[in-house]
Amino acid sequence: MLAGAWLLAPHILMNLWQIESNDVAMLLSRRSAALFLGMGLILWLSRNSPKSAARDAIASGLFVACAGLALLGGYEFASGRAGPGIWLAVAVEAALAAAFVTARSATQ
Repeated sequence: MLAGAWLLAPHILMNLWQIESNDVAMLLSRRSAALFLGMGLILWLSRNSPKSAARDAIASGLFVACAGLALLGGYEFASGRAGPGIWLAVAVEAALAAAFVTARSATQ
């Protein structure tokens, strides 16, 4: 869903965050959509995997990515480069980071 939003309607998200949707931003949005789509597919295909080093690596890597995005969102807001709409993204990213920590510590 997130990949679809960044691919098909990035101007809506940029408008929510109060950032300019110029050619560079649109290019980066479409490229990010491809990354989100790939990560989503990895998660979907590995969702029933038993506890393993590979599953822990996936959860750890995505925890770092989501926590980093949440921190960067707060930083961009504090720096005045993003509007208050960025807090919706920060909340989702923080929740995902917490979920990946939980998945990492799950016993099965």
